[in-house]
Amino acid sequence: MSAMSSSNWDRRSVLRAAAGLAALGPLAACGSNNGRSGGGSSGKNLTQYFHAYGEAGTEQAIKKYAKAYDKANVTTQWITGSNFESKLFSALLTDNAPDVFEFHPQIQLVESGQVADLTDLIAPVKDDFNQADIASHTIDGKIWGIRMIDDPQFFFYRKSLLADAGIEPPATLDELVEAAAKLTTDKVKGVFLGNSITPVMNPLIWSTGANTLTDDNKIAYHTDEVAAGLKQLRTMFKDGHLLLDAPADWWDPSALTQGLVAIQWCGMWAMPVIQQALGDDVGIFPFPQSADAGKPAVTNGGWSMFVNAKSKNIDAAKEYVKWLWIDQKEYQEDWSLSYGFHIPPRASLAASATKLKSGLPAEGVKLFDEYGHFDNPAWTQAMIVALEGVVADTVRKGGDPQAALDKADKTVERELKKLFG
Repeated sequence: MSAMSSSNWDRRSVLRAAAGLAALGPLAACGSNNGRSGGGSSGKNLTQYFHAYGEAGTEQAIKKYAKAYDKANVTTQWITGSNFESKLFSALLTDNAPDVFEFHPQIQLVESGQVADLTDLIAPVKDDFNQADIASHTIDGKIWGIRMIDDPQFFFYRKSLLADAGIEPPATLDELVEAAAKLTTDKVKGVFLGNSITPVMNPLIWSTGANTLTDDNKIAYHTDEVAAGLKQLRTMFKDGHLLLDAPADWWDPSALTQGLVAIQWCGMWAMPVIQQALGDDVGIFPFPQSADAGKPAVTNGGWSMFVNAKSKNIDAAKEYVKWLWIDQKEYQEDWSLSYGFHIPPRASLAASATKLKSGLPAEGVKLFDEYGHFDNPAWTQAMIVALEGVVADTVRKGGDPQAALDKADKTVERELKKLFG
């Protein structure tokens, strides 16, 4: 799901909070007992934190689910603005810390003792979850979060504009560069990769056949093929074929629906809005293959639910999370399919999701299944920022990709040493 459409919040930028965790050190010493009591039949009050999703009805849905729970009073803090992550992690250091919060799997959350082990909650239904989601939430053999939605991200395009230009959906990065040139006019830009261009850094890496890290947590992104791909992105930038400084960032489909661009990187959550605006004049394709050893790539975003390990009401919080995100399959289905399109992480729900069985949604699921890449909890925010710097230095400023990657390596190596010795 996207963030508030009124802000320029980057869905992936929420990961930046993880760096703050490392800087603050172990949070256990700070404490976050909230002292809340006296609500619900169990005498407990619980607070959950959500960022403000942009899709209509999401806030009402989350509060409806919470109201239906009869073993505690659950209050929802719907965090608006562009700094959900800073508000969340600031709150976790206080006596008013949330008992339950949404975020992404990050190894720092575990190492700081901030999140509770949820293995016992998910174990009975573990086989009914997408196993890639299980893997991305498993650290030291334990499962630390429960996935709520899977959000594949790929390119959306205007079929009519490509047809008028006499081109097919690009299958390689070379073809994407050529398409961007042919599709750019005095009124429409060829491609929108986000205002910062950084949302496609990881897809670029994957599409070359590389990865961010190896299985044994060594640098894997620094290759000649990735450097060459950065130069191709630079070509689109310097030739003026990329949409820059759009009114809303990449997670909002308005650049495409308002006719500002022919091809836009966005998420599956936006499909209903895009189809309502453009009808059948829209198609999708993954980030195209960028090297002989590579293949197309799809980013799987999404959100997960965590329990604050420092909560005074940790048992009640775990019970609530189990009730909503394990037991209440009707609510889980509603959350995935009624407010934009998302793939349910539960295999049984995904199998029965009729809205995703035909047309463009079915194509999105197919791309997700074939080319999707999931969270790596060892890929920290400092590492993310380092590669964002590579994009800034090479694509926007025209710097040498190898030099920029060398610079990033220093940060990533330092982070890996802190994490793994």
